[in-house]
Order: sequence, then structure tokens, then C-alpha cells
Amino acid sequence: MDRTDTVPTTPAEPAPTDPPPAATPAEEPAPPRTPGWTPAALVVLLLGTALLYIWGLGASGWANSFYAAAVQAGSVSGKAFFYGSSDAANSITVDKTPASLWLMALSVRIFGLNSWAMLVPQALCGVASVGVLYATVKRWYGPVAGLIAGLVLALTPVATLMFRFNNPDALLVLLLVGGAYATVRALETASTRWIVLTGALVGFGFLTKMLQAFLVVPVFAGVYLLAAPTGLWRRVRQLLLAGVAVVVSAGWWVAIVELTPASARPYIGGSQGNSILELTLGYNGLGRLTGDEVGSVGGGGRMGGGGPFSGQTGLLRMFDGEIGGQVSWLLPAALILLVAGLLVAGRAARTDRTRAGLLLWGGWLLVTGLIFSFMSGIFHAYYTVALAPAVGALVGIGSTVLWQQRRPLPASSTGGEPAVGPLPGDKPAVGSMWQRWRPLAATATLAGTLAVTAWWAWVLLGRSPDWYPWLRTAVLVAGLAGAAGILLATRLPRWLVPVVLGVGAAAALAGPAAYALQTAATPHGGSIPTAGPSVAGGFGRGGFPGGQPPGGMQRPDGGQMPGGQRPEGGQRPEGGQNNGQAPSFPGGGALGGQASGGQAPGFPGGGRDGGQVPPGGGQGPAAGGGMGGLLNAREPSAALRELLERDSASYTWVAATIGSNNASGYQLATGDPVMAIGGFNGSDPSPTLAQFQRYVADGKIHYFLGGGGFRANGGSSASQEIAAWVAESFTAQTVDGVTVYDLSTPKAAS
Repeated sequence: MDRTDTVPTTPAEPAPTDPPPAATPAEEPAPPRTPGWTPAALVVLLLGTALLYIWGLGASGWANSFYAAAVQAGSVSGKAFFYGSSDAANSITVDKTPASLWLMALSVRIFGLNSWAMLVPQALCGVASVGVLYATVKRWYGPVAGLIAGLVLALTPVATLMFRFNNPDALLVLLLVGGAYATVRALETASTRWIVLTGALVGFGFLTKMLQAFLVVPVFAGVYLLAAPTGLWRRVRQLLLAGVAVVVSAGWWVAIVELTPASARPYIGGSQGNSILELTLGYNGLGRLTGDEVGSVGGGGRMGGGGPFSGQTGLLRMFDGEIGGQVSWLLPAALILLVAGLLVAGRAARTDRTRAGLLLWGGWLLVTGLIFSFMSGIFHAYYTVALAPAVGALVGIGSTVLWQQRRPLPASSTGGEPAVGPLPGDKPAVGSMWQRWRPLAATATLAGTLAVTAWWAWVLLGRSPDWYPWLRTAVLVAGLAGAAGILLATRLPRWLVPVVLGVGAAAALAGPAAYALQTAATPHGGSIPTAGPSVAGGFGRGGFPGGQPPGGMQRPDGGQMPGGQRPEGGQRPEGGQNNGQAPSFPGGGALGGQASGGQAPGFPGGGRDGGQVPPGGGQGPAAGGGMGGLLNAREPSAALRELLERDSASYTWVAATIGSNNASGYQLATGDPVMAIGGFNGSDPSPTLAQFQRYVADGKIHYFLGGGGFRANGGSSASQEIAAWVAESFTAQTVDGVTVYDLSTPKAAS
């Protein structure tokens, strides 16, 4: 044997210009060790979350009746299921893509139409979101970080609200957290399969709530492009494939809708041209940013920097009276810990996981939060549930990373400087000065973060001064005591350190937990719900300033606000002014109120029962008053329900009325299709007057019910024209306060 056969050889190192090879599973650092108590803690977290989200779920009834009616329709009609129609006869769709409706409609098909069957899928989306967030954070940062992240998400008040409600946000959050998990898995080994799955999940998020799902796309793509352990051009190719996955998973439904003839499908609600692309790019797209939302009831851009349903725009919007108590309890902590964590990562390697994870969740928080803060179109407080996973992840990651940094670390195996931390993929820290001050800086940052969190909770709780006032003081005292204990932790007995940490955690979470419990214990309904008690200077449970709707209107959750009845006869004070209780609306109307003399200029068909009201402020007679409103539906009386159900099988629609919420109350009560003229606001051109007249002539609609609708921002006047024609052509009767026109019997015939 040649001597050279037994001499080990050293493989040639790759040239400096060669891209680093993709990591293989064998090369990956082992995940953080999982203590034995972790499974039990996870079970407690998930069971507690399920209890919070499911207990007493049926108290909210139909919750948002706008979506509940579409769920009912989809449970009995395959066509309505696919398109997300408001009624089973498929006159018009809701103004969103329908994926969230599919889950609820499937549940209703299995278990029957009831509140639990509709809302339990939403609650399960919440439990799954907490579990997936835990798994995502734990994978790189350990079980403690994962448990903190999941607990923060579970106890965020707006998350408790949305995971007990039937808006699309519950499924959207689950899909986006799933996308973050897939991105983390892709970053570990530069996996094409996982990054394509990220694109597919985000694309399905578009089918849930349209362009809002795409806010995380630049963050996911940017972090992968930066930190994936493979060459640059391979990363680019993989992201292009992920982009294809987004287009395919989001575009198949859009393509079918756009290619189907308008006569063969329902009208696309929220659009003025019966186009899903118009809805995507206009009313639910750029219009939300600019405020130029044709057919809406007014956004921030058109109504003085906020409008009645938007709040004031600006950098501090997420902390104001309307939004603060929904999501911002730990938002200052998340921002502080994001900056501190990035400083810890320092000049680590490109693929460093500490930095990659912080950029992933920090980018999610900053991009989404800034867009929410400055969008001038319609904005509701519950949108902020999209921030909750990022806040939870940053608090979990940042607090555990800094806690590790407060301990002196052993020197590296090469005899060089100590490592920044024990997290996989970390590189040596830079500078001996940092090594000297690192434990003190980390400890001071943790203590300062807890103190700021306690102070901010004290501020938020002070906005509801009559709601458990002792809690405000207790949180502040406990938070400051916990912060002091963290500063002194190295000098405390070892057994006392967990006590200090427990006090600090309780102080940080007591405020949001109290709000979350109050939210779970309170029924919510209508189109703009909010979490927690009413706050000074903010929106209350009904989604109105101070908790009270303008003009004495009924609250969207179906309850009456104190003093919430309109003056006798339903009139506004003399002169039609709202006496400073609500902003002015287009056409001079007020939500749920009426102008002096019984006129409601802004509400087609919105006059007093049996009255003749000029639509649009004097353009001709219109059908009179009705049951529901712009933001809520009410259950019709037994007499009215009996009337609608009479001979219902002979008609395609048992009734038609203006506005989706108005129609939803009748439809949910009877189980029969009710045409929502004009869609949500009554401002869509569906149907036109000619189409409606043809439906009536063909005997497809039995009754027209007065009330509902709103003359919106540049929308169609078709609903006003229909209401005027009905009032001229048919005889009105009043049934339990609702004006009813029998469309089978014209005036001439009677």
C-alpha cells in the first residue's frame, strides 16, 4: 500500500466567490432543550385559551349579522357558499373575499344554524393561532419564549374579541402566523418547499381579507432574502416561486369570478362596477389608504382626518383612546425589546437567527402598525388584532434573549471572546466594552421595559376610571416592584428570583387579562365591535365615541345606550343638528337619527314609519321607515316574521330592503332569502331600478321593507330610485313599526 493512502487529506476550501452551500439538516444546530414541564405548560396554555374564547360564546347571538346572513346563505346554497353571497338567491355578495365564511358555513351545514355552530370555528382559529405562534417562537428561542408569546396573544383584548366574533380577522391571523412558521422553517435549511408554503398561506389570506394579507409579504420576503443559508440567486429564485404560489392560491378564485358572466353570478358587493378587481384595488385596497372609497360612508381622508369610523390618523394612533386598550398594552415593551435584541445581535453573521427572528416579527409589527396608523380610509379598532402575534413574539423573544444576556457567558471554544448568547447561530460579540457592560445593560433594559409597561397599563386603565379603579394602582405598584427586583436579582436568594419574575409578569399581563375577561363576559354585535369597557375619549362597546352612537341610535350590539332613545317621533333636535353628539354626515343625516320634520336626507327609505321621505334630501317620495340600520340588525316581531313567511315558497326573495344589515335581520329570523338592495351601505348599483322592476313583474319579490341604507361617498343612487318607485306604486302598511309594501299588489290593482 502506498504511504499516501493512509495520510489524511484536507479538502480544498471553496473559493471566496463561491456561494455558501445550503445547510443540511445534519448541519443545523440542535434546537433549544425542552424541559420536562413544557408539554404540561403548553396544554394549560391551550386549554385556558380555549376556555377564554369558547365559554359563553352563544351570548353574542349572530354577532355581526352582515356576515351571519352570508353564513346562513352559504349553508343552504352551494353557489352562495362559493361566492360569499348575502342571500341564498344570490343577489349580491359581501364586500370581502369569502374564505372565512367557508369555515363557518361548513360548520353550520354540519351542526345546524345557531350561534355556536357559527362562532366555534372562529374560537378554534384563535386557539390554533396561539399554538402555532408558540411553536414558531419556541423553535429558535426555547419553550419559555414560546409560552410568553402565546400567552400575550391569547390575552390581547382585541384578540379575545375577534376570536369570539364572525369577522374575517380570526382566520386571517391564523394564516399569517402559519406563514411566519413556514418562513422560519424555510430559513433553517433554505427550503424551497417551506417558502412556497409561505406564499400559499399568504395567498389564502387574500381570499380571507384581501390586500391586508399582503402587508407581511415584503417582511417575509426581505428576511428570507437576507438570512436564508444559501446563495443569493437561489434565494431570489425561491422567492419568485413563492410569489407564484401567492398568485395561484389567491388568484384562482378571482379568475373564476371575473371570467364568469355577470348574469350567472351574484353582484360583487362593495364595487360600483360589479368587479372583484375593482373591489380589491378600490374600496378594499388603495381607497383604504387614501380615503377615496367610492360608496363608503366616509373615511379619514374625506371627513377631516379620521371620520366617525376611522379615528385620527398619526404616529400615535395605536395608543389613542380608541385603539390603546385594544392592543397597545405591551406594544411599548415590544418596541423596546426589538431594538435591544437587534443591538444584542450586533454584527453577527448574515444567517444569524436572533436577528432574523427579530426582523421577521419586528417588520410585521412596524409595517402593519404604520399603515394602520396613517391610512386615511375607513379603519376600525378591531383591525389591530393583526398586530397581536407580532407583539407577543417580540415580547417572548426579547425578554428571554435579554435574560440570557444578563448572565456572564463562558469563553468560546476557540479561546476568543465570549459568545453573545447561547442561541443557535450566534456569533462572537464585538468589543470588550460590550462584554463588560452587557449584563448590566440587559438587566437595566428588562427592568426599564417592565416599568414602562406598568406605567402604560396605569394610563390605559385610567381611561376607564370607574372600572375596577384599584386595579390601576395595583398594576403600577407591582410593576415597579418587579422592575426593582430585576435590578437586584443577582443579589437576591435564588428562590426569590422566580417570585420577582412572577410579580413582574403579573403586572405586565393584569391589565390586558382584565380587559380580555371583560370582553369574553360581554355580548358583542354589530359591524364595529370593540374590546373592553368604554373609555373616555375613545370608542365604547358599540364602536362609537364614548360608547354612545350618534343621534341616539341603537348600539350595534343590539343594546340601548343610556339615554339612547331618539326624541319622540324619531326626530333630531330642531334644525336637524346633532348638538355636538356626532359628526355630520353626507346629506345632513345622522346614523339612526332623522332630520327635523321627519326627513332623513341621508337615508333612502329611512323615514318615519309610514311617512314619505324625500331620498337624497328632497328628490321625491321614498319608502318609509324600517327595522335595522347601517351597522346593526334587529330581530323582527312575530307578526312581521309570520307575514314574511306567508307563501314564501312562491317567491325567490321573500322581501327586499335597503342595506345588508337591514336585510340580514329578516333573513336570519325567517331563514328565507332577503334581497339587500345596494349592499352594505345601500350604495351599490345592485339591482338597478330597471332590474328591480323586472323582478317585481316576474313575481320574484313579495315585500319591500322600509328603512336602512345610507347615501354614501359617491355611490349609486339606485336604492333611492327603487325606494321612490315603490312608494309611488304600492300601498304602505305598518307592521310593528316597520313599513311594508306588498309588491304583488300595485296601487292600481288595489
